[in-house]
Amino acid sequence: MTKYIFVTGGVTSSLGKGIISASLAKLLQARGYNVTIQKFDPYINIDPGTLNPYEHGECYVTEDGAETDLDLGHYERFLNRPTSQANNITTGRIYQNVINKERKGEYLGNTVQVVPHITDEIKRNMRILGESGEFDIVITELGGTVGDIESLPFIEAVRQFKWEAGSNNAIVIHLTLIPFLAAAGELKTKPTQHSVKALLEYGIQPDILVCRTEHHIGADIRKKIALFCNVNVNAVIESIDASTIYDVPLLMLKEQLDKIVLSKLKLPSKSEPNLELWKDFLGRLKNPTSEVRIGLIGKYVELPDAYKSIIEAFIHAGSKNECKVKVEYIHSEGIDPETAKNALGHLHGVLVAPGFGSRGIEGKIDAIQYVRENNVPFFGICLGMQCAVIEYGRNVIGLKNANTTEIDENTAFPVINMMEDQKNITNKGGTMRLGSYPCDIKKGTKAFAAYGKAHITERHRHRYEFNNQYLKQYEEAGMVASGINPDSGLVEIVELKNHPFFVGGQFHPELKSTVANPHPLFIKFVAAAMEYAKKKTN
Repeated sequence: MTKYIFVTGGVTSSLGKGIISASLAKLLQARGYNVTIQKFDPYINIDPGTLNPYEHGECYVTEDGAETDLDLGHYERFLNRPTSQANNITTGRIYQNVINKERKGEYLGNTVQVVPHITDEIKRNMRILGESGEFDIVITELGGTVGDIESLPFIEAVRQFKWEAGSNNAIVIHLTLIPFLAAAGELKTKPTQHSVKALLEYGIQPDILVCRTEHHIGADIRKKIALFCNVNVNAVIESIDASTIYDVPLLMLKEQLDKIVLSKLKLPSKSEPNLELWKDFLGRLKNPTSEVRIGLIGKYVELPDAYKSIIEAFIHAGSKNECKVKVEYIHSEGIDPETAKNALGHLHGVLVAPGFGSRGIEGKIDAIQYVRENNVPFFGICLGMQCAVIEYGRNVIGLKNANTTEIDENTAFPVINMMEDQKNITNKGGTMRLGSYPCDIKKGTKAFAAYGKAHITERHRHRYEFNNQYLKQYEEAGMVASGINPDSGLVEIVELKNHPFFVGGQFHPELKSTVANPHPLFIKFVAAAMEYAKKKTN
């Protein structure tokens, strides 16, 4: 029988439920269990696909084309296995499913209510992954904070689920905060006590408390928390601030979180966790032999979570190259031909990030012109690749004012155009080209040197594409289409021959980078930046 773990949060948001969930999953996986994690978000959007990154950070796309919460990226990066549509459920999707059933007449004669119909639908979704027969343990992270009005149906569903499954088959881990008051010089447990009290009022007794803290929790504080929150002392887990999220699994191992969970679920410990590869990754991450500065050009740079997967992919690739990657966030609206040198001249590489809309796009194009002309390693992702095509058309081929029809519908040279199958779509949510698609790579190219193979798959999230009417002109002018979709002929990768590293991908390679398998394009980009830094120093 599949076992279930529910992770709730209290006191405040942003405590790191996703990292704790991913870390626990990693430890259980390292002990030989098949584990997956799902995220339940309490907002009414069907998915995060239409949310501004300032609202909720990046939108993470799965292999099967689901637009999901950024925490699913953490799950994949830690576990090195893909997630799916079933791993992220929102209040919006729950209500949509229930209302669709009501319209079909499935509740004929009944008044449709939050209890039992909404809670039953939540529980049904909680069971989907477990009932697949693929997983021994399913970890469910509940978004929001205990006490939030929008979280109440999910909390009630957990209460019912735990009662139905039995205490040996479902447990609750509550992540809370132990604040340090500098004036008093004390750690305070009262917020945690109140948070657990709120859970108890909803009928849930947490089995384990994970306490976020800036200072170590002594035995006396653990005993006090255990006494007033009605848990065992060994079930009070310290989660101290770490220098990197990748330290957290080892910190949780030291706290024996995985052993306590297995004990409560009546599961054998099997072997001790095999984390040698993880420790090797951390060793290289913390002991780099070189350093590079890479500029991330985007328009959401005030909120780094908007580019979370890109930042993590740099960490993975940096560790692989034994190099510390210092990412500088540069707002594209602040770049023009006059400011480009001052903004970019000190960098060893430039990544132009994805995005939508006209704001900041000319700054991205000007940045690309500077790095192309000055042989600075360049990597463009999605819109970043499209901007590289526009820049090359304008400044090399001579297509004056070339543009994307996303920005200028009447441009004389639509080198980037809306995909044919997108032109009649009116709904914005979940209708882009989403998920994994194949790509054939030409031998003898930078892309082939990175991947080491001719056939790959990558994840997409876009409506616009390279206009193949201009492909011959571009290739004659020196821009190579090194990656092509074998089914549609869509240009997936462009690059320049006579440049140290100038590569743009229509897809999002950052979404497939994990600790165990850093993405090859990021590895090669960081290596090119290292080589450029060495030449610059000499």
